[in-house]
Amino acid sequence: MSGPISRRQLVSGLAIGAGGLLTGCDRLAKNEAFRNALFSAENMHRWTQRALTDRQALAREFSPEDMSPYFRSNGTRNPGTREYAALAQDKFAHYRLQITGLVGRPLSLSLAQIRQMPLRSQITRHDCVEGWSAIGKWTGVPLKLLLTAARMKDRARYLIFHCADFMGRTPYYESIDLIDAFHPQTIMAFALNDKRLDIAHGAPIRLRVERQLGYKHAKYVMGIEAVESLSGIGLGKGGYWEDRAGYEWYAGI
Repeated sequence: MSGPISRRQLVSGLAIGAGGLLTGCDRLAKNEAFRNALFSAENMHRWTQRALTDRQALAREFSPEDMSPYFRSNGTRNPGTREYAALAQDKFAHYRLQITGLVGRPLSLSLAQIRQMPLRSQITRHDCVEGWSAIGKWTGVPLKLLLTAARMKDRARYLIFHCADFMGRTPYYESIDLIDAFHPQTIMAFALNDKRLDIAHGAPIRLRVERQLGYKHAKYVMGIEAVESLSGIGLGKGGYWEDRAGYEWYAGI
């Protein structure tokens, strides 16, 4: 039996495989749409990183002594809608997290129900695309537990996070695939540094997907929708900033 494949061998194999694909599929290679999809920076980034790293590898976790004295908020600081203001006024007592789409058991969960589930706390670093970082302690329910409870169907490939905030008149949303959804550090967090999330940091609940940059960590999450494709949602690129500012859909770090 041969030994483990080295990183150099794997990279070489990927290059040979790509060359064989272009040689054997000349008709596809001449198709502009196919070339753009195959060789886009986004796809090469995603494929290379995932080929060379363990998909379940953990993001670094820190000690309490490493926590930042001040944790900035990213993105929207307050959705500012009438509906969100009403929820906040009642301290989110009437909030429900909706889990819909390609699931066998749609769920509508209150914060009290979520807090009764098995929880995970982790001290991790938030890396913002704007160039700043901060280390904080997040507590929430592992996303995989919610998906298991909802009996996600086999056809599901992505999760859409529908949020309470708007950018102009456009509803904010984000998405991840199932590799990140079932990662052990991907949680729906309701607490930061042992305190309930405040509005600026995404109350009542936000996504923490620790292997990606901060803009993927959707705040003010109202619903999670399991889908087979990203097409037809927003502008089809998987998120507000991806649709309108050219951000990469896969923002792995």
